[in-house]
Amino acid sequence: MQRLLLLLVMVSLSSTAVSARPLQAVFEQESRVALSNPHDLKLSPDGQLLLVSDVGNNRVAMLDPDSLELVGEFGADHQAGTHDIDFDKNGLAYVADTHNNRVTIYRMQNMQAALIGELSESVRGPEGVLAHPNGRIYVSGAWSNNVVAFLDGQKVAELTGLSSPHDLELAADGDLWLADSGNDRILLLSPELVIKDALTRDKYHFRGVRYLDTMQDGTLIAADKDTHSVKFIGVDGALRLQLGSGKAARGDYALTTPEGVEVLGNRVWISDSGNDRIVRYLLR
Repeated sequence: MQRLLLLLVMVSLSSTAVSARPLQAVFEQESRVALSNPHDLKLSPDGQLLLVSDVGNNRVAMLDPDSLELVGEFGADHQAGTHDIDFDKNGLAYVADTHNNRVTIYRMQNMQAALIGELSESVRGPEGVLAHPNGRIYVSGAWSNNVVAFLDGQKVAELTGLSSPHDLELAADGDLWLADSGNDRILLLSPELVIKDALTRDKYHFRGVRYLDTMQDGTLIAADKDTHSVKFIGVDGALRLQLGSGKAARGDYALTTPEGVEVLGNRVWISDSGNDRIVRYLLR
């Protein structure tokens, strides 16, 4: 029995050590396509496309995730201030059409996007959207300072009292991460939009934290706009990596007001928004 307890303690300590291990990032490539203030990023369900919320061009730009070359686009004829995109389990795309105060819904096929619906109730200036495996669509209203949950097109839950909330990202056990940008914090929410925990400015020095993603091991990646950095926070709360010098700049490891992030395996794509480019790194 004592040997079993000792083994369990050793496993626990080993897991903690792994979660806290510092990460390294190796610069791989930057985009050359004409983007304007790109925000959040999303890989298509098959991983063949990197979709970019191209705010200044009022569109979703579709890039090859390897070459970072433009291979398609949609939305420029009806979107205004495109900020975020996500896919549900059926492959439908949900786009934060921010300046039109709605989330537009598309059916994607053969590089074409057909507009089939929208969500807009109780939300102004939506800047984040999450298609949850539970079937709900969560939308953050940066101008209405709230998060609304929709099910089958109907509002079913709401969280108010926020300040310019931005991205929503799936966390462990079905919970949600929310970038409560105006309050310089990241909240952990239940699917019913109850606040369970918070990552605060005091510990992580957030200033305008925007868009998020999570690694397979639970590490949370946060684009912290006004510190000109992207922060990788382990499940134990330790800061595993910070990309960016803390000052606005352009270089292999320098960023200006980064807004978006997407990770798959050991590759991470970042919207270096102030430099109008996408950069890709290899994580080690």
